[in-house]
This record gives sequence, C-alpha cells and structure tokens, in this order.
Amino acid sequence: MKKLTQLFFALIFSISFSNVFAQTQEEMKAWMDYMTPGAVHEMLAKSDGTWTGDNTFWMAPGAPPMNSKSEAVFSMMMGGRYQQGKHTGDMMGMPFEGMSLLGYDNALNEFHSVWFDNMSTGIMFLKGKWDEASKSATLTGQMVDPETKQLLDVRKYLP
Repeated sequence: MKKLTQLFFALIFSISFSNVFAQTQEEMKAWMDYMTPGAVHEMLAKSDGTWTGDNTFWMAPGAPPMNSKSEAVFSMMMGGRYQQGKHTGDMMGMPFEGMSLLGYDNALNEFHSVWFDNMSTGIMFLKGKWDEASKSATLTGQMVDPETKQLLDVRKYLP
C-alpha cells in the first residue's frame, strides 16, 4: 500500500510539473513579471521603520476627544513582495495591538491589504489602485459593525 501511495504522488507530481515545463516563452515571462517585485514594492519599502503617532478619537459627534499614543513598525518581507506592519498602543484605556499586511499585485495592478487587531475577532480586507496623478492610492473594503452585524464601508489612503 505504501508503494502504491508513493507511485500515485510521483505520478501527480510529474503531471503537475509537465505543464510548467511546457509553457511558452510568453507564459513564462508573465509568471516572472507576476512574481518579481517592482517599483511599487520599492516605494512601499521606503516607509519601513518605526513610526510613532498621537491619536485623537471621537466616539460620537460632540463627544469629548480621547487621546492616545501608538507605535507602528513596518518591514518588507518575502523578498520585498509584502510589507508587514505591527501596531501597538492604547485605545480607550486598553492595550492595543494590530497587524497589517500590504502588497501590490503586479498582474491586477492593485494593492491588497489585510488588517486584524485585538479589539475584534474579524479580519478586514481592502484593495485599490494607484493614482499616478495624485501619487496616492485609495483602498476600499468592508468591516463588520459589531452592534448591528452589518458591513460598513472602509477607506484607507496611501500617500
């Protein structure tokens, strides 16, 4: 039985990789372009480092502001393909930590971002295109409002 299983996996492996080697030069170039970090990835790397922030929140219109301090550490990972952000601070008098992952998809020409933190159990997904004229991107997505259980639209700007 063990030899039959090994033979099965060897056959599947051979069939899978026969398609890779049978690709045309154009198909291989498309894959190389897709997997190679470019100018946008280099632009993301310029914001690597430790950043500090002074934050102001209003829980409702007319409510007094709440202030807090935060720190974010950004670093490129996986050969310069993605940027990881680790965020710490306090929010509403409680310790806060969050994590972000930002990447640029060469094939779709768009940014993709994931965010999660210790103030929720959800994960937020965002995506958006680079605007060369303004040298910025607006990423859009949705998150859950825990009170209503409805999705809320979210925007994030990349200067």
